[in-house]
Amino acid sequence: MTETVLLVGGGGREHAVARALAEDCDLYACAGNRNPGIAGLADGFAAIDETDTEAVVDYAVTVGATAAIIGPEAPLEAGLADALDGAGIYAFGPRADAARIETDKAWQRRFMRDHDVPGCPDFEVFEDVDAACEYVEAYDGDVAVKPTGLTGGKGVRVTGDQVTTDEATDYVRESEWDEWVVEERLVGEEFTIQALVANGDVRPTPAVQDHKRAYEGDEGPNTGGMGSYSDTTNELPFMDPSDYQEAVSVLEAAVEALPDYKGVLYGQFMLTAEGIKVVEFNARFGDPEAMNTLPAMETSLLDVVVAAREGESLPELTFSGEATVCKYGVPEGYPTDPSAGTKLTLDEASVAAAAGDREGDARLFYASVDEREDGIYTTTSRSFAVVGIADAIAAAESIAADALAGAPDEGVRIRHDVGTEALVQSRIDHVEQLRGE
Repeated sequence: MTETVLLVGGGGREHAVARALAEDCDLYACAGNRNPGIAGLADGFAAIDETDTEAVVDYAVTVGATAAIIGPEAPLEAGLADALDGAGIYAFGPRADAARIETDKAWQRRFMRDHDVPGCPDFEVFEDVDAACEYVEAYDGDVAVKPTGLTGGKGVRVTGDQVTTDEATDYVRESEWDEWVVEERLVGEEFTIQALVANGDVRPTPAVQDHKRAYEGDEGPNTGGMGSYSDTTNELPFMDPSDYQEAVSVLEAAVEALPDYKGVLYGQFMLTAEGIKVVEFNARFGDPEAMNTLPAMETSLLDVVVAAREGESLPELTFSGEATVCKYGVPEGYPTDPSAGTKLTLDEASVAAAAGDREGDARLFYASVDEREDGIYTTTSRSFAVVGIADAIAAAESIAADALAGAPDEGVRIRHDVGTEALVQSRIDHVEQLRGE
């Protein structure tokens, strides 16, 4: 039987998921924005707000979906997986209660504490603004201040790094959030491991390092992610295999405490001088990390989803052993004051040609764009990503850089340092310093 899969979401992450599925099933998609890359791969595309659970379920029933994959976090919080499951359409994504591991940061930390999930930092939760501010001011060391709800990766303020103590307390007083998590600042190197999860099985993927800061050299405000890279092995160049295994054990402990969890569990970790700490969990593929992981995954994503639905053991995941470097193109001024309306000059053919005669590949993934009769234009959010794929990080970075040479000269900004030898070496040097090597 040919499976019919509904993909929910219209970003770069979902374009990568669509690429991983399109040849193996009848693919339909829906999102609040029309992603031309997804629409070109799908048998049908509907403009539906992802959090309109009733409309999404109706569309899934109309197209005869036998399974669904939910890309973004907002529909998970809205209970879309619950609604699809209730309609007899298997959703590869956690139900709202389990998705709280991402959507409610206070719940996440209490869950880790109560179930002895390793890597939990020192934290306190506050509903009273004055009490939160007093705690920040009195804390012996720097802290991370987090609203409990979803903020698109842009809601955390870290003293001693991004802001002063006064700026952090001003942020708490001036925001409209009702609850705050204040926790110790974690110092080290961040990395992400995404795992495919169902029926108690945890199938981890290679580690990826995202770059949240807007500007080169890790300067500027946090963003949804400006780019990322992965290596030819499970771990990154600054990690030992034992670091990777320690992080995977954290994911396994979380799933053991959430036995009905299904979908993707994303762990964002900090490699510190004291070992692995959890920055946060997410309940879906990362964006941009999905664009590193899925092009290198040789196991069929559809096979994983079908095994999950049928209550079977998930297949072991295999990967190509290639490195990947992803670089996002964003509108000028992003994320604080973005300017939309720049016409994009890249297409899939020109990006693929950038690899030339070299051993490797380059791929273009669209994110938030405006498709018009005369071309594709930027919006005020991240617009597109280019991924280089090769037998080493440096080679993948070179391919991605060559592909991006065709990007617009004005109106689009790229962090060109993502994946460069100099930046990767700085990560290695940082960890060696942390370890006293």
